Amino acid sequence: MNKIPLLVIAGPTASGKSALAFKCAKKLCGELISGDSMQIYKGMDIGTAKPTKAEQAEVKHHLVDVIEISEGYSSGDFKDAAKSAAREIFSRGKLPILVGGSGLYVELVVNDFSLPEISSSDKLRDELYGIAREKGNEYLHSMLGEIDPESAEAIHFNNVKRVVRAIEVYRGTGVTMSEWNRRSKMNENEFEPYCVYLDWDREKLYSRINERVDEFVKNGLLDEARTLYENGLESTPTASKAIGYKELLPYLKGACELDECIDALKQSTRNLAKRQVTYFTRMRFDKKLDPDKRSSDELFEELLADEGFSEFIRNFNNESKA
Repeated sequence: MNKIPLLVIAGPTASGKSALAFKCAKKLCGELISGDSMQIYKGMDIGTAKPTKAEQAEVKHHLVDVIEISEGYSSGDFKDAAKSAAREIFSRGKLPILVGGSGLYVELVVNDFSLPEISSSDKLRDELYGIAREKGNEYLHSMLGEIDPESAEAIHFNNVKRVVRAIEVYRGTGVTMSEWNRRSKMNENEFEPYCVYLDWDREKLYSRINERVDEFVKNGLLDEARTLYENGLESTPTASKAIGYKELLPYLKGACELDECIDALKQSTRNLAKRQVTYFTRMRFDKKLDPDKRSSDELFEELLADEGFSEFIRNFNNESKA
């Protein structure tokens, strides 16, 4: 079976990946698949840097404005939806372009990772986070080391979320996370990806993040957050975790000054970018671009000059006409 060409534009938050992906879609007869777990929610526009209505009218976007904030959305849901969208896009002779900042989301599609199906257990999760708080992150990490040494070696003890997840997987399935990863690598993927990464200097990226948060606030983020919380955001299973909204809740409740909340939002976003960069560092990319002081047009021209990218586009043109 011939594989489906898939262009992947990846990078941390505020890296400019959406602008480059939009340019690629216009120039290469493509459509965009959002790899942002929160852009799928209706009403979460400013805080997720969602494409404007004009941009969505000019280039078709998938997995944007699909569900209500009251609905849950998992990485498995994303994988199924993204793969389905890519197949449908290609079936019409268009180039599927996945754009996202989540390394996990990118890998789910590019490497066709198999996700263990386990029922969420708030009791177990609360117990594990409680252990980390009371006995320290390293103690919780040592618990993982006893059941899954490979995962413990790959996950830093301060990445409590991933440590908890790995323990949950073993407790829920009886199979270690490292074994699930091995099984995933045995899957025959239906896509032929070309992966691009926007590689920023850390301090310059942080400066962009701070400026973008200020722009979000100027453009009405606070009113958007207030509306979402009035509609029950705080009690939602997934949307409540979105960076850009939960940091403003103390102000909306009258418990904190707005400047403090905005500073917290900037810090949360910088922390997110750091985690994203760390994840992407261990991934393989076909092309890395330095976006500093360069427009999406200039980045696109550099891509076109790359021999591997040119071959990828030739393959797409051949496959789409087959």
